[in-house]
Amino acid sequence: MVAQDESPYPEVRSAVANYDDPDMPVSTIRAWILGLIFAGVVSGLNQLFYFRYPSVQITAGMVTQLISFPMGRALAIIMPHWKIFGQPLNPGPFSVKEHVLVTIMSTVGAGSAYAMDVIAVQRLYYHQVYNFSYQWFLIMSTQLIGFSIGGICRRFLVQPPSMIWPSNLVTCALFNTLHSQQYTGMGERGGISRGRLFCCVFAASALWYYVPGYLFQALSYFSWVTWIKPEDPVIASLFGYVGGLGMSVLTFDWAQIAYVASPLATPWWATANTIIGFVLFYWIVTPIIHFSNVWYGEYMPILSRISYDNRGQAYNLTRILNEQDTIDLDAYHAYSPLFLSTTFAMSYCMCFAAITSTIVHTFIYFRQQLWIQCRRSLHEQPDVHARLMARYPVLPTWWYVCIFSFMFACGVISIELWPTEFPVWGFLLALALAFFCVIPVGMLQAITNWQIGIGVIAELVIGYVLPGKPIAMMMFKTWGYNTMAQALTFSSDFKLGHYMKVRAICCSVFATAIAGTVQLAVQELMFSTIPDLCNSNQSDGFICPGTQVFGTASIVVPLMFFFLIGAVAPFIPYLVGKKYPNSLLKYINPVLFDSNTFIPPATALNYVPFALVSFLFQHVIRKRHFSWWRKYNYVVSAALDSGVAVGILLVYFTWIGENNVLAWWGNTVPFTGADGKGTPVKELAPGQTFGFVAYPRILSVHVH
Repeated sequence: MVAQDESPYPEVRSAVANYDDPDMPVSTIRAWILGLIFAGVVSGLNQLFYFRYPSVQITAGMVTQLISFPMGRALAIIMPHWKIFGQPLNPGPFSVKEHVLVTIMSTVGAGSAYAMDVIAVQRLYYHQVYNFSYQWFLIMSTQLIGFSIGGICRRFLVQPPSMIWPSNLVTCALFNTLHSQQYTGMGERGGISRGRLFCCVFAASALWYYVPGYLFQALSYFSWVTWIKPEDPVIASLFGYVGGLGMSVLTFDWAQIAYVASPLATPWWATANTIIGFVLFYWIVTPIIHFSNVWYGEYMPILSRISYDNRGQAYNLTRILNEQDTIDLDAYHAYSPLFLSTTFAMSYCMCFAAITSTIVHTFIYFRQQLWIQCRRSLHEQPDVHARLMARYPVLPTWWYVCIFSFMFACGVISIELWPTEFPVWGFLLALALAFFCVIPVGMLQAITNWQIGIGVIAELVIGYVLPGKPIAMMMFKTWGYNTMAQALTFSSDFKLGHYMKVRAICCSVFATAIAGTVQLAVQELMFSTIPDLCNSNQSDGFICPGTQVFGTASIVVPLMFFFLIGAVAPFIPYLVGKKYPNSLLKYINPVLFDSNTFIPPATALNYVPFALVSFLFQHVIRKRHFSWWRKYNYVVSAALDSGVAVGILLVYFTWIGENNVLAWWGNTVPFTGADGKGTPVKELAPGQTFGFVAYPRILSVHVH
């Protein structure tokens, strides 16, 4: 039986302290200095590596936690004991709460801002290069307007104990390890200390990355089956990792394994949904569709991030745009319909099913909880962490309203003063979509560690109401999807503060503004200095996979019957669970559809090893060696993730340059042959075309 002063969830008890020291310093001058510095540095590095594949984004504050810890302790030693405006420069030892504040500031805007892709696509595909003012207003509005929604939704997504936010547990475990905090589960077993284990695994992870990341890259792309018969396009389609379905299964690169999520932080039942969906839709359905040539897929690689014309060449968007950068239907008919690889098209299908499945799933399973939370005050939660946080004042609602109003004004300025072809009413419609989806999507993410992407539904909506306007489509999607995503980022950080007993709202806003500004500068610098940026053959791996996906297929007719499949699917496990309460079907949820929509740019290389590692740690070890799992699991996860992130930085900054790849078989074999070249099963003769006639109605849609 769980004690009253403990969390009812073992995952939380294994990583989060169940006590608080309200007198511990938090919002100190040194914490703000470190936080703002890291907000700029981490966001800049993430923007740099966002354009690279494979890329490890410095998320959950791993690197920041490690580096800021000795820096904070050093400042506690060297800073004078003066006061500025009544605030002490050095309030004593560097506290865990100061450390949390620094980490939140560094991570809240650390990932590449979603609107950065809008700016990059405008530049690469539509040759629109607007001034810094346009870019800054766009970035600030899309990054900060979701904060107001996150603040309003905290009673649904933060306060309930069941809203665990698994990725935060890894961060909390690292905080407690670094600061030697005692918490539930500590001392239950002997063995190596958590701190020593972290140091060992971290060092091994960082050093090992030199092998698959530089010395022997075939260990990263270990598509061994294709090496037997490298020029066979069928084998490449099934077993290749670059342009195939990845049935070779193996990789020895943690950057690939943790590309979509941390396998040690994701619950096994959620991972099981992921791998079931992957095998069913990508290893069974996709090959059947592809080799049946249903969508003319045999004339294209089975997996690709780009769109194609009816000659099997990369689709040239400039041939179908008029001077206003809108679709010219006559030019479209004269040129070619747009075609996607079979896997890309399947990703659309999964997105459509995931959206309706999430809404229906939330209504079926959480409608009572939603109603209860609507009626409860913030102080009536039974969770120990909510009771400890109740002593700290809650930010008033008018503060969130002010943020919303100012960021709304920035958004209107960016779309009205520049030729975006995006009306203000479209802006309002996008925000309404975000408001509608944030709670169901957030609840699922807080429980499973997966976030449902609503980008496709956003693009579908704007494609109907404003057809043929790709820039307006990207604007609508960015505010529709990213407003929700930022609200959930804020909610996740709110939960981290909830676990660590820190209010970090104001600093999050300032840090996000700094991060967005730095990312704009970094992206501009990259376009100015890196040769062949966003080219598929870029020598340092800066192929811009996310931007290619974002810019690909801004004109496509979706397979919308998957909306119906997604709406019906949740009723099956629900009804079976009613009759058979112990059935495994009760664990089936929308993650089965949505977690695989990262394909492309992700491949089986990222999913299958991820599932195997998750099965080992979150099922086998958790079930058979629970005390070990409880003490070490999240520490190992933090060490592996932060170690490989540091390893990537070391490799890149040590061997940067056009000739940084060792020219030998182990570094070239994954990228040669039919897999590396993306050879289709059927090749066209010169002048030959394939496919259907162009559809008369254009839908501005692309996948998230």
